[in-house]
Amino acid sequence: MSAGCVTHGKECIRFKVLHVARKTLAIEVFPDSSVVVKAPVGTALEEVHRRVIRRASWIITQQQYFRQFEPRTPVRQFVGGETHLYLGRQYRLRVGEGFKDSVKLSRGYFLVTTANPGEPETIRQLLDKWYLAKATATFHGSFARCWPYFAKLGLAHPRLQIRRMKKRWGSLSRGGLLTLNTDLIRAPKECIDYVITHELCHLRCHDHGPEYYRLLEKVMPDWERRKHKLELALV
Repeated sequence: MSAGCVTHGKECIRFKVLHVARKTLAIEVFPDSSVVVKAPVGTALEEVHRRVIRRASWIITQQQYFRQFEPRTPVRQFVGGETHLYLGRQYRLRVGEGFKDSVKLSRGYFLVTTANPGEPETIRQLLDKWYLAKATATFHGSFARCWPYFAKLGLAHPRLQIRRMKKRWGSLSRGGLLTLNTDLIRAPKECIDYVITHELCHLRCHDHGPEYYRLLEKVMPDWERRKHKLELALV
């Protein structure tokens, strides 16, 4: 595998070249913004550069599209007084001392009780556990709302996995594993539905070509509004 770089305006597009046994050259942009060119064996690097330059605008558009899903919430310190999101709403953190660890929502507050109220790491672990439990229930409910349309298309039912992710709010593997970022529980429910629907559309269309957007528009006509709301909510 070799690598290269081309300049398009102010952007520098770095890419890797993989020579494989195929007849045509293909360019793929991945969720982490990396670019891989799959070229027929023997293709000259100059030809690869020409093709990347020709598709530069499309590559940059794809990279910008994926970046919208990158978590952008400022780093939290897990101390009393700061705010934390849950389903699109801000809740102020209030920490108290007690014999039993607990996390509750009450009147606009996250109420955290623990024997170690002065240890931010303890507070973080308690909130993470609470968020995971809420995400598990909420995401399965969201999936149940989104799946019926795709079931009618005769598509295979994907497996659902929930874990913390660094780069994406959601992803769908070729093997049918739908992964959702635990932190998505901070977004409004309609935005969670959007991310799931976005990924489920990849069961039919693997890239973000015209066919993909036609399907997304048909399944969720207001997807752009929901996407914009997600961008505004998780800043």
